Amino acid sequence: MAEVIHEAGENMAHLCRKVVRVDIKRSILDRVSIFRKLFRFIWDRILVCSIGCKPDRLGYRKLSLRPSSPAPETVGAGLDELSRTCSSGYETDSDLVSLKISLLGDCQIGKTSFVIKYVGDEQEKCLQMKGLNLINKTLMVQGARIAFSIWDVGGDSSSHDHVPIACKDAVAILFMFDLTSRCTLNSIVEWYNEARKWNQTAIPIIIGTKFDDFVRLPPDLQWTIVTQARAYARAMKATLFFSSATHNINVNKIFKFIMAKLFNLPWTVKRNLTVGEPIIDF
Repeated sequence: MAEVIHEAGENMAHLCRKVVRVDIKRSILDRVSIFRKLFRFIWDRILVCSIGCKPDRLGYRKLSLRPSSPAPETVGAGLDELSRTCSSGYETDSDLVSLKISLLGDCQIGKTSFVIKYVGDEQEKCLQMKGLNLINKTLMVQGARIAFSIWDVGGDSSSHDHVPIACKDAVAILFMFDLTSRCTLNSIVEWYNEARKWNQTAIPIIIGTKFDDFVRLPPDLQWTIVTQARAYARAMKATLFFSSATHNINVNKIFKFIMAKLFNLPWTVKRNLTVGEPIIDF
């Protein structure tokens, strides 16, 4: 009888030790969870301060979960009316959709001119530092406000440190090169590899700038550049646009393409593979 009681006591003590260990483990996990939530909260606040807006995904539902799909021509007309810009900055209404766009490419290829052409005179600069510019633009699409945060990374080697913060959480990354400079086209591969270290889901778009200068090149050189750019686009699974900020060629169309792609809007651009014309390939 004494042995039975002793064994029962040992089993009870063993069970109590297991309960204590479980409680300790649960307490540690709870604390880790609390610290993790606190860290995420602080990190979100840092990002909010850095880009000047509050992340809000409710607007996505307003765009993507509409009662009925509008006719293609209606959406096309709506995208053509994206020039109405709000200059009041970012707000926190439920109809606000924040979209981060990154621009990467070498120096002196026209990235800044491209952005200024798109945002116009009512641009909202909320960050400007050496090697990195952030320009905001807010517009209306189907009753929802689209807040673009356009992160323009400088093209010199010292600006590469800004690639992680510029690419993180971006919905699209624009890899840009000068159509009259093949070395800037060759650099696209390096920019792409660096960007994909920090963002593997963003829509990749290759943009050749200065099309107005490109058309003055000899036809055989134009053909060589077009062929190489299309090969890079296929390898990167990217859409290719030739553009000109001076003559506003394909500048607005690129951002319309991004929104149509993100929200599955029935609006598409026409493919153009004619050498000597602004190429659009996808």
